[in-house]
Amino acid sequence: MPAAIFLHIYRSSFDASLLGQLLSYLFIFTVALMIIGQIMAKCLSLNKGEAATLKNSISLMNSNNYGLPVSQLVFTVNPLGVSVQIIIIVVQNILTFTYGMYNLLSTSRSIGSLLLSLVKLPVIHALLLGYLFLLFNIPLPTFIEIPLDQLAAGFIGLALLLLGAQLSQIQLKTFHRVITWSLIGRLLLGPALSFLIITLLGIEGILAQSLFIASAFPTSRNTATIALEYNVEPQLTAQIVLYSTLLSSLTVSLVIYLSYLLYV
Repeated sequence: MPAAIFLHIYRSSFDASLLGQLLSYLFIFTVALMIIGQIMAKCLSLNKGEAATLKNSISLMNSNNYGLPVSQLVFTVNPLGVSVQIIIIVVQNILTFTYGMYNLLSTSRSIGSLLLSLVKLPVIHALLLGYLFLLFNIPLPTFIEIPLDQLAAGFIGLALLLLGAQLSQIQLKTFHRVITWSLIGRLLLGPALSFLIITLLGIEGILAQSLFIASAFPTSRNTATIALEYNVEPQLTAQIVLYSTLLSSLTVSLVIYLSYLLYV
């Protein structure tokens, strides 16, 4: 993933106005999802663990090993769509190790330790390096570029294989009510909210199409990883990841189809 992110940023070209629209959209969309999760948790009178699970499952999307391969397939001939997804990946990783971790560990971990975890992320280093190489127009030596290309090319297959391997470890138990509301929030309200924000901001073309598709991705597998690591409703979180990933094969396909009707 760091190789893919570095190369996409290094080879991308963002218009300043497009970047402004992208960042504005991401801020509004992210905050709105947080609010929706908070309202749902309050209305359902969930305990702390269940509330944290619900909020994370709605706000945190699988932009990495699900979203990037989808974007690379949809936007094969238009690198802007993939570049947009790269920015979303970075934002989602930052969100996971700040907001997501805070939801789970707000009573037992300090803000400093959460920030330290964020600084250690390789994807953040890859983003910064890619941006610096792009900003200062630093040529990439062939003996470095070729291996990076090969690593990035292997990302799609390996990412999907790892996703399947993780999902295979999940144990299905009773269908908790949190799962239903999580699926509604992530797979249905996410795209609906995205369409509304895109319309209000007047975003068009490939940028609008990429953002709309990205809003439909299932719950991030990282939510299951950190829930298991810190023992905060790990089975419930894992089941949400499984069900949202399975159902997304239908909802993401529908959203991709709608994106061609609406924005192309």
